[in-house]
Amino acid sequence: MNLQTHILFLEKTTSITVDEFPLTIEIIKTNTVPKSLKQNGLYLLVNEKQILFIGDKKELHSLKKVTFDEIIEINSQEDIEWRYLERQLINQAIEEGLSLEVHDTQAVPENIQHQLKDIIDPLLFILEKMGIPFKKAQKKKAKPAKARHKWTKEVSEKEFFINTRDSIATVMWIKRNQMLIKKGATMMKEAPLNKDGSVGFAAKMGDKIRLDHQSQFKNFVTTEDIILKSVNEVGLFLYFAGTNSWLEMLDSDGKTLNEWTVVE
Repeated sequence: MNLQTHILFLEKTTSITVDEFPLTIEIIKTNTVPKSLKQNGLYLLVNEKQILFIGDKKELHSLKKVTFDEIIEINSQEDIEWRYLERQLINQAIEEGLSLEVHDTQAVPENIQHQLKDIIDPLLFILEKMGIPFKKAQKKKAKPAKARHKWTKEVSEKEFFINTRDSIATVMWIKRNQMLIKKGATMMKEAPLNKDGSVGFAAKMGDKIRLDHQSQFKNFVTTEDIILKSVNEVGLFLYFAGTNSWLEMLDSDGKTLNEWTVVE
């Protein structure tokens, strides 16, 4: 949908009009109901970009305490079936999963629904563009906590094998802050570039670690044992990371270093 709009930004009010759209929309930043409200029109209460009330002036004033941070006033100089417009907006809001104060769905005659569509579609389009979508916000999934791993003497005596991303190696977690890469490990020759052709952070870090240990490998094969500080450094050195290295290190029975050491 394309709309030609006129927008006026004030300190706490955004006023929007559309040439072919017979409504004026005002978005007011406030947490209290203004004393002066127009007799006609509709009002939407919004909290954190979620619509929680749709109604007229009388219904708005009859509300008990509601927490909101914006009020939207929808008005027009043209003759509009406000009651049906309110009902249709409420019906659509409930269908989209919004939890509204007070209201239940109410039937709107089908012929009126068709008439209101030319008003409602642009209205919802504008609200969405202003960051107030006419649907229930999706809950953001909490990021899983970063796994913690515990070093033990038993683990320090085990060999773990890597075979991933053009790298084959045998490693040991010999001390809390020391990972041993055994002589003869093969390394990925070149780091993959980002999609835009740039060199990624992991590639830069991997190259730096390789530069620090350049005397300990030749033709991308380690010529002596190498000690690094962590599992992540091992992954960067051998194959520029790009995968969870805790899952790439397996013992002779196929059990990962993560399984051996992760703290639940």
